[in-house]
Amino acid sequence: MRKGTSLLDAVRQTGIKIESLCGGRGICGKCKVVIEEGAENLSELTSAEKSKLSGEEISQGYRLACCSLVNGDLTVRVPEESRGGTQRVLIEGVETFFEIDPVVEKIFLKLPKPSLQDRRSDFERLRDCLKEEYGLGEIGMVYSVMKQLPSILRKSNWETTVTIWGKKKIIRVEPRETLARNYGIALDIGTTTVVGYLVELNTGKLLEASSILNPQVKYGEDVITRITFAIQDPDGLKKLNESIIRGVNGIVRDVCSKAHVRSEEISELTVVGNTVMHHIFLGLCPRYLGMSPFTPVIQNSVDIEARNLGIDINPVANVHILPVIAGFVGADNVGVILATQINESSKPVLVIDVGTNGEIALGNRDGITVCSCAAGPAFEGAHIKFGMRATEGAIEKVKIDPSNLGVKYSTIGDAKARGLCGSGIVDAVAELLKAGVILRNGRINPKIEDPHLRTTKEGAEFILAMGNETATGGEITITQKDIRELQLAKAAIHASASILMRRHDVGIRELDSLLLAGAFGSHIDKWSAKVIGLYPDMPLDRVKTVGNAAGAGAKQALVSSKKRRDAERIAKNVHYLELTVAPEFKDEFISAMYFPHSDINRFPSMRKLYEKLPMWSEILKS
Repeated sequence: MRKGTSLLDAVRQTGIKIESLCGGRGICGKCKVVIEEGAENLSELTSAEKSKLSGEEISQGYRLACCSLVNGDLTVRVPEESRGGTQRVLIEGVETFFEIDPVVEKIFLKLPKPSLQDRRSDFERLRDCLKEEYGLGEIGMVYSVMKQLPSILRKSNWETTVTIWGKKKIIRVEPRETLARNYGIALDIGTTTVVGYLVELNTGKLLEASSILNPQVKYGEDVITRITFAIQDPDGLKKLNESIIRGVNGIVRDVCSKAHVRSEEISELTVVGNTVMHHIFLGLCPRYLGMSPFTPVIQNSVDIEARNLGIDINPVANVHILPVIAGFVGADNVGVILATQINESSKPVLVIDVGTNGEIALGNRDGITVCSCAAGPAFEGAHIKFGMRATEGAIEKVKIDPSNLGVKYSTIGDAKARGLCGSGIVDAVAELLKAGVILRNGRINPKIEDPHLRTTKEGAEFILAMGNETATGGEITITQKDIRELQLAKAAIHASASILMRRHDVGIRELDSLLLAGAFGSHIDKWSAKVIGLYPDMPLDRVKTVGNAAGAGAKQALVSSKKRRDAERIAKNVHYLELTVAPEFKDEFISAMYFPHSDINRFPSMRKLYEKLPMWSEILKS
């Protein structure tokens, strides 16, 4: 290991998973380690460490691994609170009915043998048969297949199965009949997670699915930090691109192994992702996505042979990347619209895809407007004192008894609590609001005295889990700062949705439904989300979760040429609203900082809830 290596990189090289939600910038404070021996062989304590570590932690030998440079031998312990687990990733998506019409098709042929009377070339013989028996016009053949053609035809006694892409070119020739073995993979490349679906192209049947944490996370938690890394590190873009290609190849190996499919049998791959992930996957410079007017290199769909991207499937298989809409609204949003079919709805539908970035779409067949807002970090556990990803031990559901503030919670995997994931944070704040512990302006109510409440030098906090209940032995709390972080995140989502509704002149009554997409949107409690004002005051029977709709859209584009054409039309016809220049965004955002909103009359259902609380008049005024 080179002198000057960060302790974060050194720990990762040992194979130990360690959290670092900010990509090693010293911002999140999640990569805490304890130096047991050799502290003198580390760089000096940084200002970032002094702000993120308490005096007690510093005295006990805690350091932030990303801020500490190794200059010699040392012994390090990675505490439970800093260890990364297996991320729970949503792979299910909304399913709709449509005609299966894949771009890749297989055809079995019995060719006449050549003779002195029939001296056509092998390729002409094959091409003529396709034209005569299947009505296919002029068709080409890729060079690598052309080299295999003579031996395959003769070994199989002139019986062969050809794989044709887009009725344009032959990308594979196999001996004998293999019509049933026609496979493709749909990929959803998210900022935090990557999901792959192995699909039988003839039937649209899902055979296997696999998911991983996006390996780019170590370079930055969100799209902005990855753009910055790509620009500032001389090899930044190369490192980001190679890491996602390795991750995708890992998914390919996993799904193929599970389904007993050879990777060379994969004839096509479809890909969705936000615009930054799209660019990095293609190896395109994302620099100008982070600068006004946020211009992408390309918006149209892209078709590239797998070998040119380094994807380990049939080398000449097609990789189809769906079109993007704008700098921060990508192919994933096209996939969501495609899967939910709001572009075919007669009534307006609001779709909120809450991931690391929040993407909101509103409209119907008469027109759709989309926008993007920076909302994800808090929902992913970043900037939250005990926040963590949705891994084992994360508190995911919370109930608080208003009469005595007794707390009940459940964790992922029923393991001892290690922290809070996004759904747990929303539940906790909603329950504290209903109990009157948090006021509508977000302040922890100073008039309440209870053993669960305490004040530290960092401010007030509420104890959710006692030390004897947790994996770390320390208490898990939700702090005043955590509440502020949640306010910022939910205000961005709510303000964006409100602006879209105003621009379309659509009220709650006119909305057909509100769809919550993505992993976070599918795991949060709909009532809790409504209590905090994450979305407008929709009746819960019209609020629906649609799972990984982006992934579902990628699957549809994989098995339907019509859906692929629909995706092109969606990307061209959707109107993009840039919130940074929307004059009303600032006021809407400030108003949405309140729970559920500064104008309680926008939430009549919440007003009824607050009026039942003992201090309702004070709470309504807060």
